[in-house]
Amino acid sequence: MRTANDAYDRPARIVSINTSAHKGTRKSPVADGRDTVIEQFGLASDAHAGHWHRQVSFLAAESIQTAQARGLDVREGDFGENFTTRGINLLSLPLGTQLKLGSKVLVEISQIGKVCHTRCAIYYLAGDCIFPHEGIFGVVLKGGEIHIGDDIQVVKLGDGTCSFTPAEALEEIEQARLEGTL
Repeated sequence: MRTANDAYDRPARIVSINTSAHKGTRKSPVADGRDTVIEQFGLASDAHAGHWHRQVSFLAAESIQTAQARGLDVREGDFGENFTTRGINLLSLPLGTQLKLGSKVLVEISQIGKVCHTRCAIYYLAGDCIFPHEGIFGVVLKGGEIHIGDDIQVVKLGDGTCSFTPAEALEEIEQARLEGTL
């Protein structure tokens, strides 16, 4: 039987909070190391925030380090993630898993990976994009202020479903996996 703690390699933390004013671009770490997460919306200062199933995004710092080891000149935010994490195996968490960020913010995982229909600025600037394979998305269930260094805790392990995710989004990802493009 899997438990919430099975996802942890070591204590999990947010190592960077990243935002951008426009979609399809690299994100930049927030200057003061904190931001406000708005319930059912996302990061207050990010272009991807909105009333949909991909309000916030996560990518492991370990994935970025692997890309750097392959020679890519990349850093936190370059793949478009809002939260760069360390010490949690994001891809082991099923849809519906609830993560507590810091002392108040609660996020439910709504999508694992994504289909890129065109090569965006991130692909051309970074030379490759790991986010479609290694990034995850979430819906904000409870908002609050978030800081670099805040803990990440799995408070509920999901059952592989998320009521916020449209069926067509799940079908598109499944089709891409079957075709080997994701």
